[in-house]
Amino acid sequence: MQADPSGRRLDEVHGRLVTCPVDELHPHPSYLRHHLTVPASKLSALAERGDLAFQEPLIITRERTILDGYARLELARLQGRLTLPCIEYELTEVDALRWLLQRHRRSAGLNDFIRILLALELEPLLKEMAHSNQRAGGQNKGSSKLTEAERLDVRSEIAAAAGVSVGNVSKVRQLITSAHSEVLQALRGGEIRIHRAWLWRNQSPAKQIEALRLYRSKKGVNKTIRNLILRHKPKSLPIVSDLANLVRLFCALNSGEFGPVSVMVVKARGKAIYVTEELAHALGSRKELGFPCATKSH
Repeated sequence: MQADPSGRRLDEVHGRLVTCPVDELHPHPSYLRHHLTVPASKLSALAERGDLAFQEPLIITRERTILDGYARLELARLQGRLTLPCIEYELTEVDALRWLLQRHRRSAGLNDFIRILLALELEPLLKEMAHSNQRAGGQNKGSSKLTEAERLDVRSEIAAAAGVSVGNVSKVRQLITSAHSEVLQALRGGEIRIHRAWLWRNQSPAKQIEALRLYRSKKGVNKTIRNLILRHKPKSLPIVSDLANLVRLFCALNSGEFGPVSVMVVKARGKAIYVTEELAHALGSRKELGFPCATKSH
């Protein structure tokens, strides 16, 4: 657990239980600056819990800034609730941002890209602290520049606040200025990982959009194939021990009559080859290979 600038450990700050009017609660300024919103799927899942959704108090500051509980606040507003139980802490805006980052590292919280964006807002304070340490140590007096070691320390502090690697912090810095807005939006939504977007950063805007489109298309096709496999896969798959015979059957296909055959890698466990019913018929030796007859799901 990190400490705030005054030296207090954030888990040592004591809160008090209060009941707050919903219209007094508001998001952290950084949350607003980055246009963060609660996903509709999260709101729906929370609504299904009924009154139990509001059993856990929101975490707020004395200024009524929300640290944890954005989905509950949004649902309360939609349902016309007037008050919500909250645990109130006395924190500065910077300390509040640290808490927000810490409490949203859970699997259902903010993704790595968003947490890094928020953590980068701590940079001015961290740089000032580094300058203060520099002056206190009598090094580079009057200098406005940090040493490489001090710059690395600032990046490490940002990475620690976001709960990510220093490398990802550097990649996000570059993406902010080089990635197309649609790629940045995909990163916010968790569609793509930081490293994948970073690999696209030096491409032209048009090529970045094309790369994103192809990635989405491939991901959608793979998802469709996996769903079809789950629908049609029997409890026990037939085992084809003679792979040479399988290759022989494929080679015997008359490509001129049958046309092209699509080949795609699917993320699935085990070593298996899946074929469509049409291709199985074209092979003409289903019994020999032990292919099961496909059945339609209703």
